[in-house]
Amino acid sequence: MDILFIEIIENIFIAQHKNKEQKLIYLNKSSDKLDLLKFLLQISWEIKALDNKKYILLSQKLNEIGRMLGGWQKQTQTPYKMGL
Repeated sequence: MDILFIEIIENIFIAQHKNKEQKLIYLNKSSDKLDLLKFLLQISWEIKALDNKKYILLSQKLNEIGRMLGGWQKQTQTPYKMGL
């Protein structure tokens, strides 16, 4: 799980420095890895490797990262239309 989190950060960092098309590739990779991380977190909770409090806290943080990442993906996919 730690490695996935580092890969998410790495892809987001790389995306900052790429053109629009390449940026979207790295953002999509980050999103896929984030989904996998959330899935593994849920499994960890289900097998009681995480207590409820830690699971809730981590889930909230990962969901917020997902919303921010999704907004960036949407912004990258659609051209900016001023005044429309």
